[in-house]
Amino acid sequence: MAEMAIRALITGASSGIGESAARRLAREPGAELVLVARREERLRALAESLPCEATYVAADLTEPDAPERIRAHVSERFGGLTLLVNNAGAAWRGTFADGGYANVQRHIELNFSAVVRLTESLLPILRSSAPSAIVNVASTAGRVSRAGTGSYSASKFALIGWSDALYAEERPHGVHIGLVLPGFIATEGFPATELRERALTRWIVSTPERVAEAIVETGLRGKAERYVPRPYALAATARILMPGLVRRVLSGGSAAALTTSTAAESRD
Repeated sequence: MAEMAIRALITGASSGIGESAARRLAREPGAELVLVARREERLRALAESLPCEATYVAADLTEPDAPERIRAHVSERFGGLTLLVNNAGAAWRGTFADGGYANVQRHIELNFSAVVRLTESLLPILRSSAPSAIVNVASTAGRVSRAGTGSYSASKFALIGWSDALYAEERPHGVHIGLVLPGFIATEGFPATELRERALTRWIVSTPERVAEAIVETGLRGKAERYVPRPYALAATARILMPGLVRRVLSGGSAAALTTSTAAESRD
């Protein structure tokens, strides 16, 4: 796919990781993009600023008709699709005792169910355009969970497990499934100001541009998965090899400080 012109659809494209992914993919030769998010004004401005053909669909991915609207747009404008970037998502932090099932449900609805529904709608087009790829932007929180983020982690754990199975199912059809697992990323909804101001925690915060490069690697270069920043992979490995230790560390004071100092991520 690296040497082919790409037709890509990016969700959550109005800011943060999605916007950076759009700007990065627009630099690929012959790129054609479909931008999806809720904020139409931002999508229009982004589409007009890109150095490639770009259209957009303003849609809330949790709405029942969103997948069909997006599929119809892709079919009408491009006919084919070689890359789907499932990036849209959000986090509403809170303990289970405070948020209960309702908080779990809204995370699953946007971060997992909406991804599954859109992928189901576009999969026939991706198969017919093969070789093609789907990149699911999950999270390091989909491997390692901490207090106050259980609902978010549950939705990303589900996304990762489903993605691994989908890879095996779609490989014979020429559709590659890549995973990107960001850690703390400085975005509009999560500026990470306190983390970036402390020398001890500054290193754990990365940028949307680096996530965009990881999307290119997993979507266009065939990589299986990428952590951003890369050292976050060590936490996932430690969770398997030393689960008790990881639980104790993530229940300690520094982990609690991380939980209370981070703001809820905004939806695109």
